[in-house]
Amino acid sequence: MKVTVVGAGAVGASCAEYIAMKNFASEVVLLDIKEGYAEGKAMDLMQTASLMGFDTKITGSTNDYGKTANSDVAVITSGIPRKPGMTREELIGINAGIVKTVATNLLEHSPNATIIVVSNPMDTMTYLVHKATGLPKNKIIGMGGALDSARFKYRLAEALGAPISDVDGMVIGGHSDVGMVPLIGHATRNSVKVSEFLSEEKMEWVVEETKVGGATLTKLLGTSAWYAPGAAVSSMVQAIACDQRKMFPCSTMLDGEYGLSDICIGVPVILGRDGIEQIVEIELSDAEKAKMQESAEGVKKTNGLLQV
Repeated sequence: MKVTVVGAGAVGASCAEYIAMKNFASEVVLLDIKEGYAEGKAMDLMQTASLMGFDTKITGSTNDYGKTANSDVAVITSGIPRKPGMTREELIGINAGIVKTVATNLLEHSPNATIIVVSNPMDTMTYLVHKATGLPKNKIIGMGGALDSARFKYRLAEALGAPISDVDGMVIGGHSDVGMVPLIGHATRNSVKVSEFLSEEKMEWVVEETKVGGATLTKLLGTSAWYAPGAAVSSMVQAIACDQRKMFPCSTMLDGEYGLSDICIGVPVILGRDGIEQIVEIELSDAEKAKMQESAEGVKKTNGLLQV
């Protein structure tokens, strides 16, 4: 199993680190446009191998896509990170050109790869990769929902005063501060709905804190987060590599599901060897359907700024 991660910055390096530490891939290739940067990150990570007990080979390359040949999974983290006060949507003009070029170069050397898109605005960048490459829709996956759901569960556990292993919950919709739809009505603590433990006011607090989770970290850090995004990607890559058929909310191209078409947006999917094995349609309340529709309209508005 060979995995390529394009972009050796904080998110890309975290992806490579977590994938290597899980020891399911034979090789991880880090690629970056900055001279020597990916090579340095790869060397630093490889020097942890004997200490962390993994045998995955990590190599770095400065813009040589030949080194990525025959990758089974390719992760695109390329683009400028979000800065304080900047929305994901404001990134589109710069990042669209980068992502399109990266996807084209990857597929030239790995035509059968499954692509995971991390670059923001993530739903729109996932849509762009579809339009630019023509790959089957099961082979292109946007990461956002997996990360947003992890942040949702963090806030749920905090509100409940519970260990996070007790908590389950999911976020669908667009990967944006206003677009995501945390499904608080479906969230549980050991199969018991969280509404049995939390007041309406506290549940609303969880929802709102989840929606601004990325912005909160950007304000604190001065740039985008990297540990949780890297962990989210590594879990998705492992599900594909090991044919785990695990369910994640991911941005995927819809063709009538949830009443939406010609849009990439977060919904629950089953991830396995062929990428997206199944789109799972769950029953939503009227309020959740309305929020999902509103989220889709926001994503489509951003998509309209693309030139493909």
